[in-house]
This record gives sequence, C-alpha cells and structure tokens, in this order.
Amino acid sequence: MKKTLALLMAGSLMFGLTACGGGGAAETTAAPETTTAAQKAEAPAESGNEAPEVGSEAGGLEELIEAAKAEGELTVYGSCEEEYLSAACKNFEDLYGIKTKFQRLSTSEVYTKISEEAGKPSADVWFGGTTDPYNEAVADGLLMEYEAINAANLISADYQDPTNCWYGIYKGILGFMVNTEELERLGLEAPKTWDDLTKEEYKGLIMLSNPNTAGTAKLLINTMVQMKGHDEAMEYFKALDQNIAQYTKSGSGPSKMVGPGECVIGIGFLHDGIYQILQGYDNIELIVPEDGTSFEVGATAIFNGCAHPNAAKLWIEYALSPDCVDHAKEAGSYQFLVLSNATQPEEATRFGLDMNNTIDYDFEDAKANSAQYVEDFFAALGSSADNADSSRFLTE
Repeated sequence: MKKTLALLMAGSLMFGLTACGGGGAAETTAAPETTTAAQKAEAPAESGNEAPEVGSEAGGLEELIEAAKAEGELTVYGSCEEEYLSAACKNFEDLYGIKTKFQRLSTSEVYTKISEEAGKPSADVWFGGTTDPYNEAVADGLLMEYEAINAANLISADYQDPTNCWYGIYKGILGFMVNTEELERLGLEAPKTWDDLTKEEYKGLIMLSNPNTAGTAKLLINTMVQMKGHDEAMEYFKALDQNIAQYTKSGSGPSKMVGPGECVIGIGFLHDGIYQILQGYDNIELIVPEDGTSFEVGATAIFNGCAHPNAAKLWIEYALSPDCVDHAKEAGSYQFLVLSNATQPEEATRFGLDMNNTIDYDFEDAKANSAQYVEDFFAALGSSADNADSSRFLTE
C-alpha cells in the first residue's frame, strides 16, 4: 500500500569518548522533574519514618543499583544519533550517579571493533542502531545474555533476542526521502517502488549508506534478498549502483543530503527524514515503497567480558524504561517506541512510522547470513566497488 507523506523540514560525529555533561558533548536534555522509581528507592527516610520498601518502588532493582554504583563507571558505544546518545547517557548519570562515557559509532563499526577486541571490549554496552549487526555479534558470542526485568514492558517478543542478548527499544521504517524541488526542476516523478530506483533517469541522483559501515545498508541488502531471492537481489544492486552518487558512512547520512539538494533521493529510515522536516525544510517528501519494505529494531545490549557488568545490566533496565525512551523526541529522535509503558512521540504517530505493511522479515536468516550477503553485494558490484575512491564509498 502506497503511503506518501509530504512534510516541512529544516537541515559531527564525535569519535573521542566523552563523559556525559563534559565539555564538547552534544547538547543534552535534562532529566524530568518527576521522581523516578530509582530515585524513590534511594530517597532518605523522612524524620520519624523508616525508608520505603524499595522492592516495590524500584521493580526489584535495588541490589543491582547498589552494585552498579559500586562499580561507578559505564562506557557506551551508541549507534543512534549523537544527540539522543548524549541525552540518554547524561540522564543515566544524573539518575544513578554513575560516571558515563560514550562514543558514537555506526553499527558496523561497533561490530568490527568488538570483534577485534575478542572478549575484552573497550566499552560495556551498545545502544541504538539496527539489529542486523547485533545479530552477527550474537552469532559470534560477543554479547552477554541478561534476563532483564523491564523486558516485561516490550509490546512483543519480536523485539527481543531469543537468547536475551539484545532488547529492542524502538523501530523505524525503511523508505525514500526525495527533494521535490529538484524532481520538479528535472521534470521527474518521484520513485514509488524499489525497482523504480534503478531507472536510468535517476542516474547520479541517489545516495545510500555503505554496508561496510552502516547497519541501515545491511538491512536493505537483507530486505532485497528476502523480497527477491539472493541472485535477483544481487542483480538489482548492480543496477542500483549505476544510479548511486555516494555511499555515506552512516545510515542517516542520505537524509541529511536531501533537503539541501546534495542528493535528490536518499534511501534510509523515515524517522531521519522527519528530523530534517522539523528543522524547517519545505522540499521533502517521504515515501514508503509500494512493493513493501522492512523495519529496523533499534536495540541495546551488553558486551561479553565488559569491565562494568552491573552498571551494564542497570543500563539495560534503564533503556527499557520511560526514564530513557520518553526523552528520545527531545533529542530529535522520532522512532516508534516498542515499550508498552512509553509515550509515543506525536511526530512518529502523526506521520505513520508505525507501519504494518512491512515484509515478514526473517531475523534468523539475517543473523546467519548478513556477513556473506555483504560480501556478495560487493562482489556483484565488481570493479565499480573495487576501484571506488573515498568520494563514493565513505568510511569517515
């Protein structure tokens, strides 16, 4: 079913680990003034009264909170947008008094980094980004199993790894973002289907992310394999490559290029387009492909062998609570939330990001074969990928 949304829009990655609240970090949102369960659990008793029973207020997390505070530190690798990552880390630090450092890396960068660290990860938890690289990490034994209490808040078992190695916090719909002014200037119609993107008239007008660095592109590869079959999907990517001007490092990269006219068609998650819309651009149209699409599950997980396992477990409980996810919209993230006790961003519901006409995505096939499919993708592109310079396949 076709859904097209015409919307108003406006238009640095940080690679050093940054302590929340420290200089140079992205602007963050303040913690809410309301008292959280964690704060109630730690509130001093009023004069003449004993402290409240913490088990009922903190959901049975009081022992974990104390153990996490004893560790005193947490390091987060985040694959969501940096503003949300910074805000989430600052709020965690404010709530629990645990020094929280973070680094923004794409999902494929995180997967590569922890693979190379071989059980001695330089961070404790992973936050945000699509689950295909998470599933590769599960298959390689790089993520810790943890049975989270707050997983009871998930609206469906679809948003949880069967082995409790990752938990979903949001989902986002894959589609197109197009610059309507440029299409009109060129006398072109907007694409309606995935196959439309291979038309010769769009040559040099499209941007997609680099599957070597971005989980968004891996999701697209898996989606086309599942929709078309492996061999036809690889032929599709050979044809699509003829129209790609640039493969950006991050999955959100194309969305940032559409409004300013640096590309005419961006492939990515539509919530990234909504962020651009709300910055004031008036030349963007968001398109859900008529022939079907898929969705990401944005996740969080603990790295096996991490230095601060109790703080990491507390992070998972935090990420699966309104204390974390209800502040996403304040940091420019408008994904549909997958927690039953969360407050959906009005922008996500108004613009239809909770889509039900997606394919029945096979997460197990993606877990088992993503790495091979990416190799096959580059093999299919052949010399166009082998001889590509840094201006087309970005890694920085």
